[in-house]
Amino acid sequence: MSVILFAFVVRVRDGLPLSASTDFEHNRELQQRKQQIKTISKALARFPDRGTIKGQELNIYFVSSEGVSYMTVCHCSLPVAKAFCFLEDLRWEFTACFKSTVVALAARPYPFLEFDSIIQKLKQQYNHSGGPALEVTLAEVQEELRIHPPQVINLDEVELTNGTANGHTEQGPGSGQNQRLEPVTAPGILSLVLNIMCASLNVIRGVHLMEYTFQDDYESIWNVVAFLLAFACCVFQCHLYLFHSSLKKLKCFTLLSVIVLCNLHLLGLRNAWQLLFHVSVASLSTVLILTRKVQDRTSDCGV
Repeated sequence: MSVILFAFVVRVRDGLPLSASTDFEHNRELQQRKQQIKTISKALARFPDRGTIKGQELNIYFVSSEGVSYMTVCHCSLPVAKAFCFLEDLRWEFTACFKSTVVALAARPYPFLEFDSIIQKLKQQYNHSGGPALEVTLAEVQEELRIHPPQVINLDEVELTNGTANGHTEQGPGSGQNQRLEPVTAPGILSLVLNIMCASLNVIRGVHLMEYTFQDDYESIWNVVAFLLAFACCVFQCHLYLFHSSLKKLKCFTLLSVIVLCNLHLLGLRNAWQLLFHVSVASLSTVLILTRKVQDRTSDCGV
């Protein structure tokens, strides 16, 4: 039985995949661990050089050095020291094959796929003989782990931090899911531009009217409030389109209702065509917000 199932090499600063072992197994838990490796790789800069993520039967281990992280999925029967021996051997081989400047300049995913042949040799070495293949000895790694034990990482915290840092999620209490929205469409870009235009018109008119209101008898204060409230609603509509949010439908219709009411209040300051334009833009944004769905989370770490 194979104890080392998958290996992954990634750049720490941005999570760019550099190389990975070819996937010959389709174990359900293995596919889940590979998806988790992808999630962890985007947050490596916030973790120490060694880490462990425990699973039911499969564990994830990683070692980071000189801006590159070496990650693996292993069966829980494999001793921790041997897993880190494998990662150290992997690190030795990778640094011998590729200079740090080449790694730093890599711009596309998996630029070093040819390294897979070396990964397969190391996996075979450990899966059949169960021991280190190169410079590292088991005793050295055991002593290093005793002095500096790897951090045990909670995957839910990783997903929450990663999603928030990338601006794709708005997490609720107790949520550990990283929800990524579908790509922005051309109508979506148009609605954003129009919404920004409406917001700009509202804030300019509101600030201009505010100057005269404070100089006179404050009779137009509610018109100022209507302009500024419509401005805030336009900005929040842009936010709802770009980022996932809970209670999206309720927020959408609330914003649309407020924009319509504000524009009706401003009937004396805007003509019918101007009111129709603002309400139409708000309606278009509402439809696009509600139709932009959460993207399916697919596992794409395999090669």
